[in-house]
Amino acid sequence: MAGIRRRGRFGVSLGLARIERLLAGLDHPERRLHGALVAGTNGKGSVVALAGAVLRASGHTVGAMPKPHLVTYRERITIDGRMLSKAAFAAVVGRVLEEADAGAPEDGPPTEFEVLTAAGFLAMADAGVDLALVEVGLGGRLDATNASDLGVAAITTVAHDHERHLGRTLAAIGREKAAIIKPGDLAVTGASGGGLQPILARCAEVGAPLRRTGRGQAWEAVVIESGWEGVTVDLRTPEGRFADVRVGLLGSHQAANAAVAVALLDAIREDGARRGRPVTVDEATLRAGLAAARWPGRLERFPGAAAGRDVVLDGAHNPSGARALARALGELGVRRFPLVFGAMRGKRVTAVLRALAPLEPRPVFTAVADPHAHRSDELLRTWRHVAPEGRGPATGIVEPDPEAALARAASLPGHGPVVVAGSLYLVGAIRAGLTGEVPDP
Repeated sequence: MAGIRRRGRFGVSLGLARIERLLAGLDHPERRLHGALVAGTNGKGSVVALAGAVLRASGHTVGAMPKPHLVTYRERITIDGRMLSKAAFAAVVGRVLEEADAGAPEDGPPTEFEVLTAAGFLAMADAGVDLALVEVGLGGRLDATNASDLGVAAITTVAHDHERHLGRTLAAIGREKAAIIKPGDLAVTGASGGGLQPILARCAEVGAPLRRTGRGQAWEAVVIESGWEGVTVDLRTPEGRFADVRVGLLGSHQAANAAVAVALLDAIREDGARRGRPVTVDEATLRAGLAAARWPGRLERFPGAAAGRDVVLDGAHNPSGARALARALGELGVRRFPLVFGAMRGKRVTAVLRALAPLEPRPVFTAVADPHAHRSDELLRTWRHVAPEGRGPATGIVEPDPEAALARAASLPGHGPVVVAGSLYLVGAIRAGLTGEVPDP
């Protein structure tokens, strides 16, 4: 994995020139793929997980490129829900690195993300998948995944995140994401408010029919029940109403993601029909797939995993994600819980902590072993400015090592779960310890 890692896991170098040159050298594997490119501030991973589970239940071979990985790079490329074997992953990455190192273009060598993107396209094309579901990394317009045109483009939500790269306003962020919609595409979005207008404008510009989801739209999912086993929704589509549909992901916010996933599936079916590549999804497989969907590190529960206490992992790292987490925990009756919290620099940490503060968590601040991580004592200072007086402890605990932070949190009074949040990299570090998975060397 060293050949990938030296290119910098946390670095950002946006632009399409390097990835387009790399894909050309590999004989354009992305052109052999059809499916959907999925962008959005939050929810894109859940939408890919939900849509992929339904398509697999329907008998289709599905390739996916979820991101970021939690423990191992191999998570970034899956075929029918399974990571590539170590040997297969090493072989496909080796082919890409050989091409990447063949020349020295003036705009520099491909980044880690570009190598993994090319490897994903190549692995899925070589496997002959029926459909590819590709999650955008950052933004859209200049993201390496945007070198592909899979026929369907989806944008889940538009909210504030990565402002340094995407812009300070929802309109600016929306424009960056809307650029994944290409002429001839079918488009899907669950966006609303200030981020929606750029999507509408882009669809009009390129002539892309748009399926909108949400309240009052043609695709809508209304929450009936939310609990530890998932969410039950009433699903409404142009084809009719589907009552009491179980969604296997936790939190009522997954209803909105389910609506986007179902609209995405309808777009994939239409795109398949016009390409002469039929995609079949019936009610039975729709229900089975949505119920079976899982998405590691997003409200993922490990019963009794820390000194007999449940552990709940969630990668909420921006304000909208933190609000969704807080709402889900409130629905589950979780308050005054031990919170293991870490964050990467460049994130809106104050807003994230402010979203969680009304639940009166007992925070233990920590940091992953990377120079881009906020120091745990910095996070504690931020918390002391955020925690409302009289509504929870304004103090917190500093424990720089993540595993030690989990143990410390599990020892705090109370019977509720330990919640780990603030960074997917922190979630990955904790998850590796809980599952016994071995991180990449």
